[in-house]
Amino acid sequence: MSKTERRLIHVAAAVILDGDQRILLARRPDDKHQGGLWEFPGGKVEAGEPVRDALDRELFEELGIRVRSARPLIQIPHHYADKSVLLDVFVVDRFDGQAHGREGQPVRWVSAQQLSDYSFPAANRPIVAAAQLPARMLITGTATDAADYLARTERALACGLRWVMLRAPELAEADFCELYRQLLPLCDAAGATLGVNCDLALANRLGAQALHLNRHRLAQLGTRDAFKGEWLSASCHDAAELARAAELQLDFVTLSPVAHTDSHPDTRPLGWQGFADLCGEATLPVYALGGMGDKDLDAAWARGAQGVAAISEWWGC
Repeated sequence: MSKTERRLIHVAAAVILDGDQRILLARRPDDKHQGGLWEFPGGKVEAGEPVRDALDRELFEELGIRVRSARPLIQIPHHYADKSVLLDVFVVDRFDGQAHGREGQPVRWVSAQQLSDYSFPAANRPIVAAAQLPARMLITGTATDAADYLARTERALACGLRWVMLRAPELAEADFCELYRQLLPLCDAAGATLGVNCDLALANRLGAQALHLNRHRLAQLGTRDAFKGEWLSASCHDAAELARAAELQLDFVTLSPVAHTDSHPDTRPLGWQGFADLCGEATLPVYALGGMGDKDLDAAWARGAQGVAAISEWWGC
């Protein structure tokens, strides 16, 4: 059955957060498609129904809650053998009522870290990643020495950054390794993830939890299993690179440049429309990169982004 012959089901779903930032999961009935698996609550969007209205209706019908605040998280197209699903996923961070399974379905509040312990339908895999990733990602810039790297990173952590990508191409390999080892306890103490932007072999030798590939390393990667850590991501700039990242089942990507940057003055920016067009075809979380900062978060979310990644915005925080 071709993709054009499959029936398309539009679904509104939610990553619902309580006051402790736990996430609500519901278990699918055994007699339904993908029965017995856990999912993020939601349901079908009726013909002509606005997606937000469908989300509000479904969450009240399923859980007995009234949504007070929600924002877009990710939109995922997924193709099963017998049907295609378009998932419009929102973060719901304020609601009235006590969530419970009004239709008899088991529900459970879990931490973001515990999501990996549950089995989800295949279409939910990018949502699991999106629910665990922050909205802001720091990419390190240049610094005068190791002490300056540490001080700048510490200030960024104090500003609330919870994902640090160590990118230091000017450093020799031995110095890069030593800097990584000094930064790791700082990030661990803040509850932040420290990733690296370097070659695959070095990341594996470091035992890095997260590796970000540049476009050339993405093109050379043969299999995701080559990286021994948990989070694998890449820099993308066009539809072909986004497709390659999805094919390799990477966890997220950065897409750039959205706006003009001094670091790449001769590169034509995507602009928000170009970013939105590419992001709309992606099947994994996408960070807007290039001239981004806190001021751009709402615009990025409105265009399907996970959030924003930046160097200058937070490197001198």
